[in-house]
Amino acid sequence: MSERVKEVAVQEADRIKTLTTDAARSGAYLYPIRGIAYFLSHRALWKPLTAKLVPTLSLGLGVTTFMFVFTYLPQAAIMTFTQGPLAAVSAALLVLSESSTIFTMLSKTLLIEDALVDTFDGTLMSKGTTDLVSSGRQIKAGSNPIARLGKVIKSPLARFSPNALIRYFMYLPLNFIPIVGTIMFVILQGRRIGPSAHTRYFQLKGWNTAQKEKHIEENKAAYTSFGVAAALLELVPIASILFAFTNTVGAALWAADMEKGAVNEHGTSPHLREQAKKAE
Repeated sequence: MSERVKEVAVQEADRIKTLTTDAARSGAYLYPIRGIAYFLSHRALWKPLTAKLVPTLSLGLGVTTFMFVFTYLPQAAIMTFTQGPLAAVSAALLVLSESSTIFTMLSKTLLIEDALVDTFDGTLMSKGTTDLVSSGRQIKAGSNPIARLGKVIKSPLARFSPNALIRYFMYLPLNFIPIVGTIMFVILQGRRIGPSAHTRYFQLKGWNTAQKEKHIEENKAAYTSFGVAAALLELVPIASILFAFTNTVGAALWAADMEKGAVNEHGTSPHLREQAKKAE
């Protein structure tokens, strides 16, 4: 039995290693970085964020304070047995991750869902893919992409599902394994976050479940790469609200490249692949 467990563990480790290598080669992890630069350089995209900033920051501060007051010490005590002197830092990072996850899920569900849809659609319009956006909402006259967004026709991003939170807490114990466990946790989170970043794109395309699953499977490594980078950016509570919007911009830039056919066999822009090679 122990040999079988060891064999499965080795196979899973090899699978994750292969996925990680392919994800790095895809260069998709650079889209969230591009999203930051594009968001900061296009002031029109700031409007959906600024409209929700005060209530969202208040929520983030409240969640983070609550988590540190009630969960930091118990988790630090437990991690002392597995990580020794690193427990204090590891527990703090873990609480930040937990706070960020809870905050992000609550804010996206209760406060910023519509704002993220506007940001995604506005970015697509700024990249010249108006026809795609018009399949999901009305387009009107305006001075900038956000001002031109009219009434939503197709339903917005999928609302919060308890499954995401359940999976998060299922994977959470991996963090008790020093270094390797945390890396595996982040990669597994990336596998979930990556495809969800294109939920709106799939809706605008009008794809059914089979089409979405086929596309995600064909670009599994790239979506994992994007998801890991996005997850790391959203790790810090409160500041993660900004990165939720910049990640949305990055996802829209990627979708625009896909829509224009400006992607390679990895499902990403060739320019990103060249940048990724230089970073290797």
